[in-house]
Amino acid sequence: MSVNGVTSNQATAAYTYSAENVKAENTAAENTKPESSSTAAAGAGAVYEPSNETASTAKATYKPDTNLINKMKADADARTAQLRSLVEKMMTGQANAYGKANDIWSFLSSGNYTVDPATRKQAQADIAEDGYWGVEQTSDRIIDFAKALTGGDPDKIEDMRAAFEKGFKKAGAAWGRSLPDISQRTYDAVMEKFDKMAEESKKETAAAAEKTAASQDPVK
Repeated sequence: MSVNGVTSNQATAAYTYSAENVKAENTAAENTKPESSSTAAAGAGAVYEPSNETASTAKATYKPDTNLINKMKADADARTAQLRSLVEKMMTGQANAYGKANDIWSFLSSGNYTVDPATRKQAQADIAEDGYWGVEQTSDRIIDFAKALTGGDPDKIEDMRAAFEKGFKKAGAAWGRSLPDISQRTYDAVMEKFDKMAEESKKETAAAAEKTAASQDPVK
């Protein structure tokens, strides 16, 4: 096994970039609107604007969880730096192989290197089922990041899905060829989790509509 399996962070980093762009585009118009005092004082997540409507029909607005976003970015940066350090140590004494590559990712993609036992062990731990760059942890982080960016707004699920797909393609371009199997499995896991989010949102919307209809039924 080579360390080039530890590449899910490429998709994660590219997704972060794409998702941030989507967030900026989606909030540009909102920033031109006057913010109500209740919204300004609220934290991240869903906020119900006061109105003459009943509680069941109050309009929900959503705010990004900036604290979580910053924490996740800092963690990703630290982990990426750790990976880069690991690879740079591995490249010691392999200057010829690295010299033929444009950057660290093309170096890894080439497979033209040897791996010492310590690096191999660390890489195996990182991409294990319960590892930081494993399928489950990485896909969970991507979904958590999407929720933090949108404040849990169900209407933004497909925007975040599109941002992830764009990021995954950028990662593939940076890699230079088909991404390793672990990256594809991570992609599939993320898409499944977006599907689950969308399905849960539909159920919640249907339940809310049913509750509203029941509350407005004069017979009841």
